[in-house]
Amino acid sequence: MSTFLSTIGISVLAAIAITTAANLCTTVYLHRALSHRALSVRFPAAFLFRAIIWLTTGIKPKEWVAVHRKHHAYTDVDGDPHSPVLLGWWTVQKRNVLLYREAAQDPANIAKYAKDIPDDKWDRTFFGHQKTGLILGIAIIMVAIGPVAGLLAAFLHANFYLAANAAVNALGHHFGRRPYANNATNLQWLAFCTMGEGLHNNHHAAPSSPRLSHKWHQIDPGWWV
Repeated sequence: MSTFLSTIGISVLAAIAITTAANLCTTVYLHRALSHRALSVRFPAAFLFRAIIWLTTGIKPKEWVAVHRKHHAYTDVDGDPHSPVLLGWWTVQKRNVLLYREAAQDPANIAKYAKDIPDDKWDRTFFGHQKTGLILGIAIIMVAIGPVAGLLAAFLHANFYLAANAAVNALGHHFGRRPYANNATNLQWLAFCTMGEGLHNNHHAAPSSPRLSHKWHQIDPGWWV
């Protein structure tokens, strides 16, 4: 029994650590640096961000950027890839990953919204191969903490990451405070979980700002990096 509980505990802690790293790379690199050019990330930091995203999410940066830029171009109107105003917040929460994939797999979206992010040698060699990154990431976890704990940690991480990022698109356009005149909302508890992304109303008010916190009492962990 103690071994079982120990395995569960290790898996949960590992999943939280991995999800935190993935969320940090998502907000700092994919969102603030690439999507909005709000800050510059240079080698080797950029390579590290890309590697972590590849191993923990399998996301292709230019696909994420294209979907996000389209969201800003058509926020909560026809054309928004994942608007809870159009689809309902619960639908977006449940189907966010499918809505994302649908938009990301449209070549027209990539060509229009991510033309400034061409594939480079690292994409062709490593980062463009999504399944390889995920399999390698799971293998690393299994070697680090054991096969059973590693598989459980990978499962928990996938659910934590997908749920948190879906919440930004779903809850972050439905529940919470709106200090600025846009449909997005601020949820500080969600900002803790997503390294700042829960301050979504602030972001839509100033998308080119690298800082998502606008008040002294608002906490944006991604800004600390």
